[in-house]
Amino acid sequence: VQLQASGGGLVQAGASLRLSCAASGRLFSFYDMAWFRQAPGKQRELVAAISSGGRTNYADSVKGRFTISRDNAKNTMYLQMNNLKREDTAVYYCARGPRFSSSVEDYNYWGQGTEVTVSS
Repeated sequence: VQLQASGGGLVQAGASLRLSCAASGRLFSFYDMAWFRQAPGKQRELVAAISSGGRTNYADSVKGRFTISRDNAKNTMYLQMNNLKREDTAVYYCARGPRFSSSVEDYNYWGQGTEVTVSS
């Protein structure tokens, strides 16, 4: 299984970005997926998760601004990020897990990360 994250970039505060995570392999629709992020000097943290059935969970810091979604026909997960803030600056990773969870330990396949930098 390979996960390919893309869509990061340098934007100003208040702008929007959409991240994509393309997954190889079969049975994408069967798996729970998530976006995590890691800022310099900080631990990796959950941004949003989406279950195989479409249930979602968001970090409090992104609720109302970010939307996670998936297109099972395209084996792709998305993260629409609106009203970006400087504190959203991080490397964003997509992950596939056997469990719908907010814990890094519950995800066993990871993409390579895409960098998001938000300037003021």
